[in-house]
Amino acid sequence: MPCRDRYGYALTTSPEAAAAYDRGLGDLLRLRHGAAAGIAAAVAIDPTFALGHAALALLGHEMCLEVDLGARMRDAALHAARGTERERSHVHAVLAHVRGDSRPLLRHLEDHPRDALLLSSAVPTIAFAGATEVPEEAWALVERAAPAYGEDWWFAGLLGFVRQEQRRYDDAMDLACRSLAVEPAAGHAAHARAHAHYETGDHAAGLAWMDGWIAEEGRTTDGASHFSWHAALHELSLGDLDAVRRRHAGQLRPELGLGCRALVDTGSLLFRWALTPGATEVPGLDAVVAVTGHDVLERPATPFLALHAAVVLLAVGDGAGLDRLARRSDAHDHPVHREVVAPLARALRMLADGRASEAADALARLAGPSRRLGGSDAQREVLEETRIAALLRGGRLEEAGRLLDERLDRRPSVRDRRWRAVASGQRDGVALDGERDLAEG
Repeated sequence: MPCRDRYGYALTTSPEAAAAYDRGLGDLLRLRHGAAAGIAAAVAIDPTFALGHAALALLGHEMCLEVDLGARMRDAALHAARGTERERSHVHAVLAHVRGDSRPLLRHLEDHPRDALLLSSAVPTIAFAGATEVPEEAWALVERAAPAYGEDWWFAGLLGFVRQEQRRYDDAMDLACRSLAVEPAAGHAAHARAHAHYETGDHAAGLAWMDGWIAEEGRTTDGASHFSWHAALHELSLGDLDAVRRRHAGQLRPELGLGCRALVDTGSLLFRWALTPGATEVPGLDAVVAVTGHDVLERPATPFLALHAAVVLLAVGDGAGLDRLARRSDAHDHPVHREVVAPLARALRMLADGRASEAADALARLAGPSRRLGGSDAQREVLEETRIAALLRGGRLEEAGRLLDERLDRRPSVRDRRWRAVASGQRDGVALDGERDLAEG
């Protein structure tokens, strides 16, 4: 009788290794501490377990975990021949994805939709950057998989995330709550609910729920900093900058050992906080750079990490780093690096050089293509906010005002109302990094 994972797929390994792997998979699907440790334990028990090696390679590639990526990829390829057809396809899909070609992963999911690890990795959410070019492709992938999962609590949370991206917020909230009723620690469902609160401007209620979940059911989540980031976005939107300062000090300081999350969560929060009218004494991003490392900043593994790397390099005034990121992206095998990351790095270099109006125009051209970077609408908003700041710096107040009006039409925000007042000439002082004035009086 072969060992099987929680979704019924055979695992070519010992019962002890299979149990450790499945525990790790369960933790990963919950976004709970212990996923990598469980999978590493499986490999320690059975060094010939190809799926364990492949999973560690995938986590190392996506999450900046301390993994010998080359060794894990070699061992996965070496031992895959022992496995079933599904396992061989799984390993091939992971190795190709890590090397920049996600097509085998997407083909694999057509035949094996209940391969939850790879479905999770294919959809840009809190856990992974995704394997699709634009959100609509990820949505279709999840919709096609729905019959295979039925009422599964994990899938309900994943589908809830898709629904909020489709702006079907009531459906998203219903799916998230149904998932959380079965598994209160369901991280994907909590994430879908967090986005539904934010996108509908339900900031006070969203903040209260998020804080409660972080303290109770979500206290073991591996994505704690991202949920804290969501809470801080509510605080920014409410205009409560003292709360943002407390949130950063208590939950989002990069020295708390956040890995790539320090770049994605802390870096973007500090940047957006510094852009906020009335922001003072915003902590610098040097600690984010120190934790992340220049190799990740200038050679990011995914377009999603590259987006945040470019923002952080701008924030610390590293124009040379932006130049290197642009050059390496130009030469990258992945088309999104070449076609979106490289022009983004050049646009932010314009801003660093004081060419604000040119930068605003370059960022406007990237408004549509930026969806290919992965992540969520809420994360990619950092580029829209950078464009608004550039327009203000360039004296193009009417254009900045129109963008802010569009944002306020989407959802209420005290912060955006204050920013709109800046664009109307009623106030000044929009800072790029807490020191540089993008409004210029």
